[in-house]
Amino acid sequence: MGASGFRLYSYDRRPHLEPMGLSKGPKKLLKRQQLMARNVEHRKGNETMNTNSAARQYIAELLPQIQVDAVFKIADRQLRSNRQGNPYLLLQLQDRSGMISAMRWNADERLCERFPKGTFARIQGMTQLHNGNLQIIVNQMHNVDSDLVALEEFDALDRNQVTAHWETLNGLVDSLNDPSVSAICKEILSDDSISKRLQIAPAGTKTHHAYPGGLLEHIVSLMQLCEFASRHYRQVDRDLLMAAALVHDLAKIEELSFENELNYTDSGQLLGHLVQGVVMLDALANRLKAKGVAIDPQKLLRLQHIVVSHHGTLDHGSPKVPMTLEALVFHYLDEMDAKLNTAQELISQDRSTDGWTPFHPTLARRLFKASLNPKAE
Repeated sequence: MGASGFRLYSYDRRPHLEPMGLSKGPKKLLKRQQLMARNVEHRKGNETMNTNSAARQYIAELLPQIQVDAVFKIADRQLRSNRQGNPYLLLQLQDRSGMISAMRWNADERLCERFPKGTFARIQGMTQLHNGNLQIIVNQMHNVDSDLVALEEFDALDRNQVTAHWETLNGLVDSLNDPSVSAICKEILSDDSISKRLQIAPAGTKTHHAYPGGLLEHIVSLMQLCEFASRHYRQVDRDLLMAAALVHDLAKIEELSFENELNYTDSGQLLGHLVQGVVMLDALANRLKAKGVAIDPQKLLRLQHIVVSHHGTLDHGSPKVPMTLEALVFHYLDEMDAKLNTAQELISQDRSTDGWTPFHPTLARRLFKASLNPKAE
C-alpha cells in the first residue's frame, strides 16, 4: 500500500522473476504473482474503458452521489493541507464536456508528482455537492498512458462553432471602410501564424471565455456589440471601435501557452497582453509600410490607446484609463461581454438544486438561476 492509502501499481511490462537462489519463499512468490495478475487486469481495464466511448462518463453528465470510474485529463493539481494539517490532493479534471474539481485525501508529495498536469488518470470515486459545486471524492487513481486514450474525448474545441465564428469575423472585417484599420485587420487574418492560434486560443485561464476557441468567440461577440454601439452613439468611430475588438486581446496568443496545458508564457508573465498587444500592432504597421501600405499614425495611436486602457482602471492592470470616446465605450462593452460570459457559465455549470449559484469571487455575488426567458431554460 502507498502512503496515499491506495495500492501503487507498477507498469513495468517486464516479468518480475526472482533471481536464481534468492527465492523468498512460496507465500511471497504467490503474493508477487497475484500482484502481477492484478497489474495485467488493471491495464486491460484501462484499455477497455478508453475504447468503449459509449459507456464513458462525461463531466457535464455527472450528478451528485453517483459512482465515478472514468479517465480524465489532469488540468491542474496541488498538494494542500486541511484545517487539521492533513495533506490532500486537489485536482482539476477535464474532458471535452468541461472541468470538475476532485480531492484525494491522505495524499503526499510522491502521489502529487505521479500525476503531472497534462497527463491522464483513471479516477474512481463518488460525486458530492460542496457549497453548491459538484466535486469528486477520489478513492483510487491510476496513471493512464496517453496511447490508450481516445484524444477526441478530451478536445473541448467545438470546430463547427469555430468555423462559424471565423466566417462571421471575416465578414465583419470586410465591412470596414477605413483604409488603415482595415489593412491592419486584414493583415491579422491573412497571417497563418496568428490566425491558426487565434481560432483555438482561450481568452483566459480561469475567468471569462476560458476554453478552447473562447478568444475568437469573445472577439466576434465584441465586434457585433461595437457595431451596434456605433449606430447608437454617432460620434464614435465605427471602424476604429470594431478594429479594437479584434486587436484588444490579440496578444493573448503570445501571453498564454495553450497547445498542451494552459499556462502563461515567460513573456506573458513579464509583459502581459496589453504591452504585447502594442508591440504586435507596431510590428503589423511596420510590415504593412514595408509592403507600401500607408498607415495613419493617429489611427494607430488611438488603436493602441484602446489596447492599453481596455481594463479600465490602473488597479485592474491598465497603465492608462480610457481617454477617448472609443476607448470608453469599448471598456464597458468588453467588461459586459466578459462578465456575462462568466455569469452564464456559472449558471449552466451549477448542478445543485438550489435556486441560487454559489458566491462567485469575480462577480462578487450569487446569481439567481431561474430565467424569465423560456429559450434560456
